[in-house]
Amino acid sequence: MTTEQPKPDLSSLRIPRESAAPSPDRRIRPGFVIAAGAAILIAAGYFLLRGSFSSPVEVELTTATLMSRSQANAILTASGYVVAKKKASVASKGTGRLVFLGVEEGDQVREGQIIARLEDQDVLAGLEKARADLAVARADSDDAQRTLERQRTLFASNLTSKAELDGAEARFRRVQALILSAIAAVRGAEVQMENTRIRAPFDGTVLTKDADVGEVVAPFASGANSRGTVVTMAAMSSLEVEADVSESNIMRVKVGQPCEIALDAYPDRRYPGVVHKIVPTADRAKATVLTRVRFRKLDERVLPEMSAKVTFLSPETGATTGDTDPKLTVPASAVVTRDGREVVLLLRGESLAEILVRTGERFGARIEIREGLADQDQVVARPTPDLKSGDKVRVKK
Repeated sequence: MTTEQPKPDLSSLRIPRESAAPSPDRRIRPGFVIAAGAAILIAAGYFLLRGSFSSPVEVELTTATLMSRSQANAILTASGYVVAKKKASVASKGTGRLVFLGVEEGDQVREGQIIARLEDQDVLAGLEKARADLAVARADSDDAQRTLERQRTLFASNLTSKAELDGAEARFRRVQALILSAIAAVRGAEVQMENTRIRAPFDGTVLTKDADVGEVVAPFASGANSRGTVVTMAAMSSLEVEADVSESNIMRVKVGQPCEIALDAYPDRRYPGVVHKIVPTADRAKATVLTRVRFRKLDERVLPEMSAKVTFLSPETGATTGDTDPKLTVPASAVVTRDGREVVLLLRGESLAEILVRTGERFGARIEIREGLADQDQVVARPTPDLKSGDKVRVKK
């Protein structure tokens, strides 16, 4: 007989449902997650975009410009034009048709060189006639002299009368006068011939050609269809600058004062000069005094009528300055040292950029910039320590 074993009680192994459910205090609420994410995004956006919403800083700007060493000693500047002190409008003393013109603009000519010629057939005929009249007068002179000598011999031998001798002497003197008249006529014809030749009055350069072959040339252009000037020429070695100096500044300019001349055509080139003459009269309309400035050194690039700017220098500058290449400079206050490096704050658009520069020599209150900037770049004149790259700025007026 089999004995039946009792079944184990499994009720004690059941997991209570109350303990299986999570605690309400440990549950993650969805609203809290959304709020936290939004706060993080707002904070990140603020730190990333705070520069865009910050108010612009007011700054004073300065410009990087080219300056030569002597300009640091400048007293004042004046504008003017290059002119030739030795200049001529070459014309003809005679009237006639131009048959030869041997020069063009830019040609170099020597003093006395024939540059043009008028038709001369009529003048040449007059010269030949004058020479022929002179030859006739000289032949008559020979005959009159022999006749006079013969009459003197006969009169000494009482073979002729005193009247015959006086007549021979009178004829001889008349023929001598005719010779002098014929010589003067020949010279006059030669002058007329020379007047058909137009010669250069001095060594120089032809600036303009004012007449062409075939046109009628007359002194002072006396005819309605005639030309008065054939060419205009100038001695390029006599070039100087005529500058208008304000009346209020003329006392600061002296004869012999060193200057620096800059031509608008070549802004990177400086020419040394010296004050040659202060014209002793003022222009009533412009309230200026004309001042003539000579070049100490010239080259072929300097041409008449070029516009120029003259910088009058202090006498201590000396006569040798001015012939140096200009350097790129900024005020020394614009360059600051940060982390052991020299930098400037460059304006780019509406914000600043910190630019590393390499400086050179001092030019008074300015300093040379050898690397980092270009001409006409605008930088902060006096940067404060709190200014940095990316700052929005507005220009101080």
